[in-house]
Amino acid sequence: MVIEYLKIRVSPELRERFIQKDAKIWTSMLASCPGFISKEVWIEPETPTEVILIIRWTSREQWKAVPQEQLDKTQQQFDKEFGKDYQMIQASEYQVRKFPQTPS
Repeated sequence: MVIEYLKIRVSPELRERFIQKDAKIWTSMLASCPGFISKEVWIEPETPTEVILIIRWTSREQWKAVPQEQLDKTQQQFDKEFGKDYQMIQASEYQVRKFPQTPS
């Protein structure tokens, strides 16, 4: 499994709208892609200007196989509906090396 980690800066008054538009536009598109597992949105109460997006993919190959044209089209739709009142401040990739153990 690979994790796509995105940190977004958005004004506190637009944060909830950003999260809703992201779910409607980005998450619904990603959910149709082979290899997509899940997506979480993290917010830190002490930092209301940031939104963390955690996207889980089966493999790096499946993640990177999403056509650039589809990504560009989705980005254009998002910017049209939300505007450009946000900034990506970090984009990282992580590999999951050990899964949590559940008590037996």
